[in-house]
Amino acid sequence: MPRRAVAPRCAALVADDVPIAVEEIAGRPRASSGSPWEPSVGYCRAVRSCNLITVSGTVGLNADRTYPATAGEQAARALAIIRAAIEALGGRLEHVVRTRMFVTDIRRFAAEVGRAHGAVFGGVRPATSMVEVSRLIDDAALVEIEADAIVP
Repeated sequence: MPRRAVAPRCAALVADDVPIAVEEIAGRPRASSGSPWEPSVGYCRAVRSCNLITVSGTVGLNADRTYPATAGEQAARALAIIRAAIEALGGRLEHVVRTRMFVTDIRRFAAEVGRAHGAVFGGVRPATSMVEVSRLIDDAALVEIEADAIVP
């Protein structure tokens, strides 16, 4: 199967402040969102292998490295970053087949995080889960989201 060309940088993104850089490493296109943890932890935002795009756990970090005030707003921001990474690697939101949501307080945040997820994926309805965790990578982060997409 021939590999699709991947742009060196995605120009038109969901939000102007979601820059995604794409490079090929070990024969696979990889997207970086500029997260401060990517270089220190040794990962990238998303990787494409053939028709599979896997997006790492994504918190709702703003371009200025602050967080939105609510879990719902953080989820919406995380989903915008996920969308930008998927699109930079040649996919679309409708290609998403699985998401995973991690929240620090499921009783307080399930409804608002669920609404943010539904606003993006209501028409796609991927398999998903929402799990409570004791802590995320940053104390200010209330939600983290992963996604997997299969590009036809």
